[in-house]
Amino acid sequence: MPDKKMREKLRILIVDDSTETLEILQRQLNAAGYAARVAPGVAEAIGILEFHPVDLVITDMKMPRASGLDLVRYIRQNAPDTEIMIMTAYPCIEGAVQSVKDGAEDYLTKPFTNAELLAAIERIREKLALRRSAHAAAAPSPTFGIIGESPAMRAVYALIDKAASTLVNVLISGESGTGKELVPRAIHYGGDRASAPFVSVNCTAIPDTLIESELFGHVKGAFTGAKESRTGFFQIADGGTIFLDEIGDASPNLQGKLLRVLQNKEIHMVGSSHLRKVDTRVIAATHKDLRSLVSKGLFREDLFYRIDVIDIPVPPLRERSDDVMILMNHFLAKFSKEMHREIPEFTDSALMAIRSHSWPGNVRELENLVQRLMVVVDSGRIDVADLPPALRGQIPAKTWRARPLAEVEAEHIDNVLAEVDGNKTRAAEILGIDRKTLRLKLKRAGRLENPPEE
Repeated sequence: MPDKKMREKLRILIVDDSTETLEILQRQLNAAGYAARVAPGVAEAIGILEFHPVDLVITDMKMPRASGLDLVRYIRQNAPDTEIMIMTAYPCIEGAVQSVKDGAEDYLTKPFTNAELLAAIERIREKLALRRSAHAAAAPSPTFGIIGESPAMRAVYALIDKAASTLVNVLISGESGTGKELVPRAIHYGGDRASAPFVSVNCTAIPDTLIESELFGHVKGAFTGAKESRTGFFQIADGGTIFLDEIGDASPNLQGKLLRVLQNKEIHMVGSSHLRKVDTRVIAATHKDLRSLVSKGLFREDLFYRIDVIDIPVPPLRERSDDVMILMNHFLAKFSKEMHREIPEFTDSALMAIRSHSWPGNVRELENLVQRLMVVVDSGRIDVADLPPALRGQIPAKTWRARPLAEVEAEHIDNVLAEVDGNKTRAAEILGIDRKTLRLKLKRAGRLENPPEE
């Protein structure tokens, strides 16, 4: 159940020719936190829809002068963003199929419980929220290009702020594709060293034979081919920040060199006899579990504790599902600008598949998907069939299916009895039938054996 703040955003119009039904439903929905208004017929409902925004219309099927199906057709033609729920005391498969075909989102048979009504509204609310988030602009992030407003990302922002206000070393951990490389820039440019150099070094790209020269520089004639002196990465980053990416893949030789400079804040240029002091802040990142590597003897424990003063774990996309649509919008805007084409619309089924995907490739996988769709899909509308096979199986199963009326009735009676703890007298009152009729229905459904005579 959503919290009250979320429910208040859903504006509901209830349409029924029964004054009693309108009063009961409005009271129930307002008590649940929704903004509910009522109309006693289709004409009155249309008058409200013309002047007031409505998110969901809950309408009776059979009403004098104009039916619920007439209202469904009007809404689909004039207010396509408004969702519709049909309710009726005269259930039939044909009516249900027709109302869904005309654009109704759900179908409730009277009498229904308050829990059933609220559950149906919640399903519609989630669908509306998903659709609107897909059409909303990506929320601007104050954190140097990092996009996300989920609780998991807010925790990352809080750690970035703390790290930026100090000069201690930082370790950024997280799976590949999560955007770890954005965090060190946010720390550097959000702190006092923003005007000083920021140097990024990929630890897997430095051959062991060139480690000292690359990190600390060399003087002219230090070795064959050293025709002139060269400044190393730590000297370039002096007074600023050096980012050591994929430090978990650093060789034992590189680990030893890094430890010495972190301990002493000094470097020794190759071919020089002089030590040079450096004031370089170190930020490292890895997709590996360094603690596990330490326990296996594959990573130096003393180096680990030198770089792991502040640990910032970047969450995988599957743990920040609220950010999927925000990120998708960002990439859609990016690639539409690059490709000079309009941003396509997504069907509800496609959005549900995208939202439900586990995203093993994280943000990088999502970016690749959006780019692929922008290139491959020529139409302005993207459906499930346009998605890669891995995403097509993520669509939740339909909750409604065509069944015999007796089966639906028996299930509804079971639900009512469960809600009243098996009290048949109370269940009969809720169902609007007498106790004897209830027993006969239970017998036909096979729920009673040899019911006593009334």
